[in-house]
Amino acid sequence: MGVALLVGLSSCGTGQPTSEEATDTSATEDRPLVVATTSVLCDLTQQIAQETVDLKCLVGAGVDPHVYQPTPEDRKAIDSAKLILYGGYNFDPGLAKLVKATSNPSPKVAVHEIAVPKPLMGEEHDHGHEGEEHTQEHEEEEHAEGEKAPDPHVWHNAQNGIAIVKVISGELEKLEPNNASQYQNNAREITDELTQIDSWIKSEIATIPADRRKLVTTHDALGYYANAYGLVVEGALQGISTEEAPTAARVSDLVKDISKTKVPTIFAETTINPKLIETVAKESKVTVSDRELYADGIGEKGTDGDTYQKMLIANTRTIVEGLGGKYTAFQPK
Repeated sequence: MGVALLVGLSSCGTGQPTSEEATDTSATEDRPLVVATTSVLCDLTQQIAQETVDLKCLVGAGVDPHVYQPTPEDRKAIDSAKLILYGGYNFDPGLAKLVKATSNPSPKVAVHEIAVPKPLMGEEHDHGHEGEEHTQEHEEEEHAEGEKAPDPHVWHNAQNGIAIVKVISGELEKLEPNNASQYQNNAREITDELTQIDSWIKSEIATIPADRRKLVTTHDALGYYANAYGLVVEGALQGISTEEAPTAARVSDLVKDISKTKVPTIFAETTINPKLIETVAKESKVTVSDRELYADGIGEKGTDGDTYQKMLIANTRTIVEGLGGKYTAFQPK
């Protein structure tokens, strides 16, 4: 069966801002140093490359890449890596700046941008209409098409995950051509798993009553999931980035939207404080799911979302159970 569907191969799942496990042997072995900035990229790289590279994961599982502050160790790793894999689409802005600023001539690959060249567009920041300085001219600027930004959360569609696997595998093959057949075989197995998971998600979402297929989340990270699997994103407290706190106006608007659309359940996320979404739920008189979504990466080691594949499965369970569908556990073939 697949490379790491239910066994948690990822060396990123520490829940800490950086991961040390992947660098312990770098001084004693001649494996090339590969840097992956986010937990999803790190997990998939680990599944494909296994022990053939020295993998350094910068943003650990359970850490929000939108607001992550790079460390001196991150800079050192980026400056010395033989291959740098980062998200792109402004998903990991602090690290992306380091990647673009380094004099290291090694390949620097914006994986999301290559895998999904036509992204969904979303609201990057919260544009609450508060304060005397908020002029009509500024309103027009905010609502201009230019205010939209590419949604970086591409991996929530399993088909995009397959494209990400292809990009990573291709880069590893260029780096270590002697291991190309291993990378291709592992990528093929992961692709088969993700194809099965993709079909399974569609069948699971179909069990949710049609009038309940509505998502309200802490930030707007599930657009690709909703678009691929037949859900409607009714609202989120924050835009596609978590860098700015939601305004009181946005909270008020979301409460009104929830009441109007009769959303049955709203969802918190593993990397964001649930207090605000709980306040919204209380004011809207709806429940918050007792299961949190993995919105910005995989879960910490030992959780039900500690690999990319398991994260997709766990999120689907959370959504199906929260919206009144009939959850049936994924059974790989």
